Amino acid sequence: MKNIIQRVQEPTPRFFRKIRNAGLLLTAVSGAVLTAPVTLPAVLITAAGYLALAGAIASAISQTAVNSEGQP
Repeated sequence: MKNIIQRVQEPTPRFFRKIRNAGLLLTAVSGAVLTAPVTLPAVLITAAGYLALAGAIASAISQTAVNSEGQP
């Protein structure tokens, strides 16, 4: 557990920061669709739920990526 906390606190490489931000954006958009005050088709609600899950997973995984010691 200590290793995971240490990895999250270290700087994230540029590519994985982009993936993290895209995942956060995807989660935010799907959250807005899920909480929309209008009635939406069930297919759209289901897809938004899956996109929220995918965005959250992509953000969490990409946050733990770190530069190896041999690379700049």
